[in-house]
Amino acid sequence: MQWETVIGLEVHTQLTTKSKIFSGASIEFGAEPNTQACAVDLALPGVLPVLNRGAVERAVKFGLAIGAKLNRVNLFARKNYFYPDLPKGYQISQFELPIVEGGALTIQVGEEQKTVRLTRAHLEEDAGKSLHEDFHGMTGIDLNRAGTPLLEIVSEPDMRSAKEAVAYAKALHNLVTWIGICDGNMQEGSFRVDANVSVRPVGQQEFGTRREIKNLNSFRFLEQAIDYEVRWQIEQIEDGHKIQQATVLFDPDTGETRMMRTKEEAHDYRYFPDPDLLPVQLDDELIERMRSELPELPQQKQSRYQRDFGLSAYDASTLTSTISTASFFETTTEALTAPDHKLAANWVMGELSGTLNKEGLDIADSPIKPKSLAALLGRIQDGTLSGKLAKEVFAAMWAGEGEADAIIEAKGLKQMSDAGEIEKIIAEVLAANPKSVEEFRAGKDKAFNALVGQVMKASKGKANPAQVNELLKQKLAG
Repeated sequence: MQWETVIGLEVHTQLTTKSKIFSGASIEFGAEPNTQACAVDLALPGVLPVLNRGAVERAVKFGLAIGAKLNRVNLFARKNYFYPDLPKGYQISQFELPIVEGGALTIQVGEEQKTVRLTRAHLEEDAGKSLHEDFHGMTGIDLNRAGTPLLEIVSEPDMRSAKEAVAYAKALHNLVTWIGICDGNMQEGSFRVDANVSVRPVGQQEFGTRREIKNLNSFRFLEQAIDYEVRWQIEQIEDGHKIQQATVLFDPDTGETRMMRTKEEAHDYRYFPDPDLLPVQLDDELIERMRSELPELPQQKQSRYQRDFGLSAYDASTLTSTISTASFFETTTEALTAPDHKLAANWVMGELSGTLNKEGLDIADSPIKPKSLAALLGRIQDGTLSGKLAKEVFAAMWAGEGEADAIIEAKGLKQMSDAGEIEKIIAEVLAANPKSVEEFRAGKDKAFNALVGQVMKASKGKANPAQVNELLKQKLAG
């Protein structure tokens, strides 16, 4: 039987406010346990929550960015459950009337584009954290995170593979950091993904029973967890077992998921409107102010890059994968004397990106800045450097040996474009390689490439490759 995977993601996005959603306590990461939990966070008797306006503004920004409906009146509800790191015995969240409904996000999966629909995004407070590692036979409770503002973003079950889920999570991560509502730090828990995964026979409309994989904090773990879960569910069904709706955890060490508890339904939480919080009312002034603060969005940039710069959908998507990458690319092209967007795109996505990945650096920390890269590309454009020599200069620039022109001068790397010099080298190569000449004239194209290689070697890589090809063809034809 052929199986189809069905995936929906719930993403907990920590908002970039300075204080918590219902108290004035700091949300700065890394403080000593329980030093950033005030009376409201601890749920001491008689305390009352006060809503953080900044959290509402960031949620509105997100709704505008995805083209969603903003509920002008939205409510906070109490989600009741017991857990040691939840001091109140309930979590303040939104249920029936969330602040954001609907919307969509376009993702790039290889060369294909796909639109993923969003169900909703709602504001809520985070719980505290249970610490197991440092306490033998006991659990420690750190309430520093309790009350941290979250925007939970829920997708429709529109994804059909782990790769699509990762592409969506990356696009969402890019968007929330792009518009400045989340710092996106997955190691610190600012962006956490829960994946709802089920399988069904191809052609069946009804969904299978889903299992929710909780708290995935890297894109690699998200892909591994979904792939394992899909294989496990298919094996279970094919062996005659039924899938039980459950919450599961992913173990990166074993690469497996394991059940934590059977899955609750909404009614299990006994949601009801929080009597301590008034309904939130959004007015036109707030919405328009948030709209005016939005930058050009990734999708808008992608369209502009394709339309104005003639770049492919893949190139445009890659260059807008982060706001830092887009900014680096645009600053580089602006600094070129003769704008060549494709050349700049190739170098930002190729040599620069590859070196950054190898060094484990973010593009914002690149030792080669956009204007310096533009100066190097200018030397390719004016024929001073071949592509190969440019890579050598790039490596020297990366190592801190100076700017492109100084390195070209110091290392004597200027490309040879004098036809007389090149012809002289060609004559020497042809005289030294009569067998290759014979093979070329017998119709073997590989022999021509071998001769080009010999000319480039003799010129120490400095001969202009295009000129070498042209002059060599003329000599062989004669």
